Formats: sequence, C-alpha cells, structure tokens
Amino acid sequence: MFNPKKQNKMNKAELVDAIAAESKLTKADSQRALVGFGSFSVSKRAARNGRNPQTGKAIKIAAKKVAKFKAGAELAKTVNR
Repeated sequence: MFNPKKQNKMNKAELVDAIAAESKLTKADSQRALVGFGSFSVSKRAARNGRNPQTGKAIKIAAKKVAKFKAGAELAKTVNR
C-alpha cells in the first residue's frame, strides 16, 4: 500500500494496485478508470519572499518541489460539459 510519508516513486502498475486495493475494484477496472484521467509530474518552485498575513512581517519562503496535475482530454471534456 502507498505510504505518503515515504519518499517512494510510484509507477502506473503500483497506482493501479493501490486503487484496486482501496476501492475494492478489480485491477482491470482500476486500469480503465485511469485512461484519459491525466498525468502527474514534479515541478520545482523557486525560493521567494512572502508576507505573514497576520503580522505583515516579510518572510522568506524556501524553494521546494510540488506535485502538478495535468487533466487528460477525457477528464477535461467531462468537466467542461
């Protein structure tokens, strides 16, 4: 099972297995649910200056990696109906 606290990479087969286990679907049904869904990637966000909204004091925000999601054609089509 996927553990978000571990810094593991998950391939598509492992994602299908995790979806099947959590949703009680078959692996084949889980695979079909991913078709046209979209893709995830990792993007680097640069360090920047920010402001504490409570105090107004300037703060430094460290650089970090963030997860990005790009919706697939099927998902975008369904959402935009």
